[in-house]
Amino acid sequence: MYSVDRIESEFAVLEAEGAAVNIPLNDLPEGIQEGDLLRQTADGWVICREETVSRRSALAERRRKLLGGKP
Repeated sequence: MYSVDRIESEFAVLEAEGAAVNIPLNDLPEGIQEGDLLRQTADGWVICREETVSRRSALAERRRKLLGGKP
């Protein structure tokens, strides 16, 4: 599984296991955002929506705890 680290011009920088790869935006699903989790399939790239939501929720909870319970 890959994480969208950032979007630069016509490329997205994806990270997996400490390695980064640049993928043309034309090869990725429309509407991807930084932080989305992607999986490469035989038909192309797919956004893993459930995993993305779960990860964002976990990060928000961690941030809340670090800030002393503030949202």
